[in-house]
Amino acid sequence: MAAMHIGIDSFVAAVTDPTTGEAVGPQQRMADLLEEIELADRVGLYSFGIGEHHRPEYYDSAPAIILAAAAARTERIRLGSAVTVLSAADPVRVFQQFATLDLLSGGRTDLVVGRGSFTEAFPLFGLSLSDYDSLFTEKLELLLQIRDSEQVTWSGRHRPALSGQGVYPRPAQEQLPIWVGVGGSPESFARAGLLGLPLMIAIIGGEPRQFAPLVDLYRRAGAQAGHAPEKLQVGLHVFGYVAESTEAAADTIYPGWHEMFTKISRERGFRQPTRAQFDATSGPDGAFFMGSPETVAEKIRRIADQLGGVDRLSMQMTNPRLAHADLLRGIELLGTEVAPLVADA
Repeated sequence: MAAMHIGIDSFVAAVTDPTTGEAVGPQQRMADLLEEIELADRVGLYSFGIGEHHRPEYYDSAPAIILAAAAARTERIRLGSAVTVLSAADPVRVFQQFATLDLLSGGRTDLVVGRGSFTEAFPLFGLSLSDYDSLFTEKLELLLQIRDSEQVTWSGRHRPALSGQGVYPRPAQEQLPIWVGVGGSPESFARAGLLGLPLMIAIIGGEPRQFAPLVDLYRRAGAQAGHAPEKLQVGLHVFGYVAESTEAAADTIYPGWHEMFTKISRERGFRQPTRAQFDATSGPDGAFFMGSPETVAEKIRRIADQLGGVDRLSMQMTNPRLAHADLLRGIELLGTEVAPLVADA
């Protein structure tokens, strides 16, 4: 099995400093973010992804611009989306933005596209939630056609037709990598396999091993469509945090975890989160990758085995009560201690 790549994802959360109780302004939060990406590059992490949300608690509505700033300040780390809400975007502009980013970064760009777990983008851009599935299917088809052909002839329901126009610039890489971000829908896993696209699974609850049948479905669909096994890559997007000890990690991360999931639970009518739920989610079989470097590395290796192999894991450390210094320490430990432990397994 090839070595697993370890990286970071960020939703660029608005942060309240836990020591002062003061909100960190958006300008300072962006400066802190660029420092985080620079550190991830220095400590050898493979990738840094920026999400896309259109909500007041996140500052990531324009990920390509953030990543372009990061490209100018980094040397090796791959830079990508986590995820681009393709359903609410124009595939032509998405391709142009990320092809430009690829040129700026010297071929270090990955594009992860999905439907997103929030719905604010749909009314914001004048789209109907009743078209949730058809928007993504149609726009993914167009995006792949743009990737594969400089001149595009295409027509669909949700965008004006193209009749041979060229889409520029073209990326530095021979082919811009396009991953499909998925949640728990079997149809999404099967579609990614049939298209031969790498898969990024967002694991935000439950037990990661429960995704094994869906990963198997993805691989079987890809094989039946004639795609080579090496094309059918599997990535995981997970919440997590690394500290010197598991106790220190829990103490540092729990206040923000509780705030974040309390807000989501209220919006979606879920039960309010509890410390017992946090502890279970953070345990050996839970969805939250939290603890000492050894604990986190062991969990990554175990879950990769349960899923039949994982090519990439991106840890999402977004937390509204996490001090910048603590986040930097978590990134450092992930790069200098967790990643080598996983690579040596």
